[in-house]
Amino acid sequence: MTTASYSPSELLQATADVAQLAGRTAMRWYGRGVDVEIKSDGSPVTVADREAERVARAWLTERFPKDGLQGEEFGDERPYAHRRWILDPIDGTKAFVRGVPLWGTLIACCEGDTVISGAAYFPAVDELVVAAVGEGCWWNGARAHVSSVASLARSTVLITDDCFLDRPERGAQWRTLSSRADVVRTWGDCYGYLMVATGRAEVMVDDIVNPWDSAAVYPIITEAGGVFTSWNGTPTAFGGSVIATNAAVAVATRALLTEPIEGGSAPHR
Repeated sequence: MTTASYSPSELLQATADVAQLAGRTAMRWYGRGVDVEIKSDGSPVTVADREAERVARAWLTERFPKDGLQGEEFGDERPYAHRRWILDPIDGTKAFVRGVPLWGTLIACCEGDTVISGAAYFPAVDELVVAAVGEGCWWNGARAHVSSVASLARSTVLITDDCFLDRPERGAQWRTLSSRADVVRTWGDCYGYLMVATGRAEVMVDDIVNPWDSAAVYPIITEAGGVFTSWNGTPTAFGGSVIATNAAVAVATRALLTEPIEGGSAPHR
């Protein structure tokens, strides 16, 4: 079967539309004390996650019936399709269930391992950031750019949490980086990538990610002028880890996080 051809701008719009649809669906349960289940991988899930993904899958299947789907909650459909959509209905479920508004809905459109477009919608704070190859990155309708901060000593550095600090080498690398930064904060999830893409932070690091965590934010960072790699420095959305930075501190950040080191100072809090 032949996959219909769409321009990057058309895919950008579709990605934004379905992200907002799914995010608004999840909002129906936000702040209402939903029950939480623990999946086999130890991560939480709620009725909001599942219903938001169902709505997104139905929307995409109606408009792109030959495309593949890969979602956090319901797995793969048509996995051998040339084009596929990767869905995370709620990135930051732990924040969602605690009433913290920094969770988002992530949608990516890919051809093979090339991410054509990505959207991150944060309905609790009404922010949408969307990007497509060659189309730029857009934040609530305005062009988004990473910052021009060129010194780690002036940088804001983010992680989702510090659970990886018990892994000696990466923990030491992170402590060295964070000790040189101006501001260090956690509870990033996907909101940390929005912060980098819009120039409000310089570095976002995730030690372990799944494709639905990282695919959408790859074009968001790169089209905003930033650098997105795995922890080992490979430019990919599918490396299982992420270092996202503005361009100016990209080399310095990766030098600290990818080279073997020992020790390191405690981060600022």
